[in-house]
Formats: sequence, C-alpha cells, structure tokens
Amino acid sequence: MNTAFSIFIVGWTLIMVGLLAIGGYFMFRKFLKRLPKEDGKSIIDWEEYYIEKTKNMWGKEEKAFLEELVSPVPELFRDIARQKIAGKIGELALEKKKKTITQDIIIEGYIIATPKRDHKFLKKTLDEKNIDLKPYQPLFDQ
Repeated sequence: MNTAFSIFIVGWTLIMVGLLAIGGYFMFRKFLKRLPKEDGKSIIDWEEYYIEKTKNMWGKEEKAFLEELVSPVPELFRDIARQKIAGKIGELALEKKKKTITQDIIIEGYIIATPKRDHKFLKKTLDEKNIDLKPYQPLFDQ
C-alpha cells in the first residue's frame, strides 16, 4: 500500500509539473508579445490599435465571415487568433486606404496572419467556402 501511494504521488507530481510547464510556456509567449518594440508599442498594442481604428469599417457579413474562418481554431485559442487576424486585416485596410473591410481584405489578412504550418487547414477552409485561391497564391508562397 505504501509503495502504491508513493508511485501515485510521484506520478501526480510529474503530471502537475508538466501542466505547469505547458501553462508557463504559453504565459511566457504572451509576455513576449507584450514587450514594447523599438517604436514603444508591443505586438498586441498594434493589434488593438488596428482593430480600434477599423472597428466601424466592419459590416455584419464581414464579421460573420471572419467568425466562419476562425471557427476551426480550437476554442481555447480562438480569441487570440481572432485578435491577431482582425489586427492584420485592419492594418491592411488602413495601408490600402479602404473605406470598408471587404472579403478580399479579410482573406488576405487571414492568410498573412496565419502561420505557414496552418496554411493547409486554411486552404481547406477556403475551399469549403468555394473561394478561388488563385489570386491569393502569392500570399501562400511568402
């Protein structure tokens, strides 16, 4: 009984240390994104800036389209992904001096903001929406 309890304690300790390490990793990544860059703003500050500057440029259909595109992301990471993608979309819209957010800007921002390792899932999602990927191929190749 004593050895079984000891094994249980050691196992539980390893599980807890593992979970704490995983959580610490994600917290550290968030911390790094909050560190100010040369311009005095962090990555997250810029995302929030672009979202705030373009929030009145979004229509209901565009918001719904972004939600559809973000839906395959696991729920735990969906808010972070949505903010990153919406920030990139806002940045592109302001760079191109657009008056409204269009589906093309959403797709372009979504491709740029998505890590290259996830482009396979992104292409699948866009195919399911019957969106022609040919005009966006250069963005995938970057």
